[in-house]
Amino acid sequence: MRDLPQGVAVRVLLKNIYLEALESVRGEKLVGSLGAPKGNHWRISHRGKVIDWPLHPDGRIVVIGAGKAAGSLAKGLEMLLGDRISDGCIIVKHGHAEPMLRRIRQRQAGHPIPDAEGVEATAEMLRTVEGLTERDTVIVLLTGGASALMVAPADGVTLEEKAAATDLLLRSGASIEEINAVRKRLSRVKGGGLLEHIGPASVLTLLMSDIPSGDLCMIGSGPTIARRQDVASPIAILARYGLEQAVPASIRDTLAQDAPPAPRAAGRQEQLMLADSTMLVEAVHGIAAREGLSIRNVDEAMAGNTHDAALKMAAALRAVPPQDRPALLVSAGETTLQVKGEGLGGRNQEFALVAALALAGDENAALLAAGTDGTDGPTDAAGAFADGALPARASASGLDAEEMLARNDSYHLFEATGDLFRTGPTGTNVMDLVLGIAF
Repeated sequence: MRDLPQGVAVRVLLKNIYLEALESVRGEKLVGSLGAPKGNHWRISHRGKVIDWPLHPDGRIVVIGAGKAAGSLAKGLEMLLGDRISDGCIIVKHGHAEPMLRRIRQRQAGHPIPDAEGVEATAEMLRTVEGLTERDTVIVLLTGGASALMVAPADGVTLEEKAAATDLLLRSGASIEEINAVRKRLSRVKGGGLLEHIGPASVLTLLMSDIPSGDLCMIGSGPTIARRQDVASPIAILARYGLEQAVPASIRDTLAQDAPPAPRAAGRQEQLMLADSTMLVEAVHGIAAREGLSIRNVDEAMAGNTHDAALKMAAALRAVPPQDRPALLVSAGETTLQVKGEGLGGRNQEFALVAALALAGDENAALLAAGTDGTDGPTDAAGAFADGALPARASASGLDAEEMLARNDSYHLFEATGDLFRTGPTGTNVMDLVLGIAF
């Protein structure tokens, strides 16, 4: 890894702030703070919300769910509830399984494109909730990634057709809310469909938000939240991105049908948001204060076009007056990236590349853009570091940064310059975090 103009200290500081902030929103830590049951009563308390949850003496506790951080949440539940958990089955992305779970089974499947392993894992998860009664409690764990991992294609749609439609949507520049609005209609378990399989049991859903709007119906495409009318119809979303004729005919036919009636919830229903990007930004502010850094939010609800967000961060870094330096700038959320080239990368790596080009020649600014789940697009990196010297480093490696950007090939550029940021699975998923330093 090559030095920043001011040495590695700036880069190490960015990395340490990122990792420390993520510790505050790890799944097992969040669940552990909820409070343990006492006898047949569980008083759950989190950030001012209190849920009094009865546990029937003859009832079972079953844990199901999906997402890249579902394993970390499951670990927290096993630590909190122990042998009170009767059974469980969760689905995680390949490589994101939590070691040493004892009572909750983990199945791994493909992400972001649904695959046959996801179909098999979902079928096993559904078998886990068969035969439940009104005395039982189902705890559903949902984090980012659940929409791809929990796979039960709607009648008349094959897995291959659903995968093709998903790939087109992911490349189109559609927002996660728009993508999930389509996914809900192409599934037998999303949009409240999971409730039909749970039956009369009570359902407590614990969530981590990877949705900029914070809409609970969109996290994991809302498998335990009854369908409601989305902002735009799925067909209109496809048309907006020029995909109506590109998707398989079965997809168009399914989306053109009226939405099925919302399932009736038989047992008690509660949802609890455990973490979102707001909590992450709060943690960053605390760390900055301890480190003696001035701090400002560039965009604490980052959404929209990736390039626009990157240019906004670069401009903010350049604009910090000398008397306020060193200053830490922060953005958090999830942008949308339209992929037209055949290169490799993710929205955070492309964010870093766009920002670096905008900072070209500036020796007093650096940034880190990374996904809080530890993965960025279809790569093994969480994101990348960037600064104004990146174009020169790329040129020294025989690469043209502008040309690589046009090909959406940020990964191979950052790999060559030594600027990729790798963490592995982090145990959380609250969208993306961008940290910039003006010094």
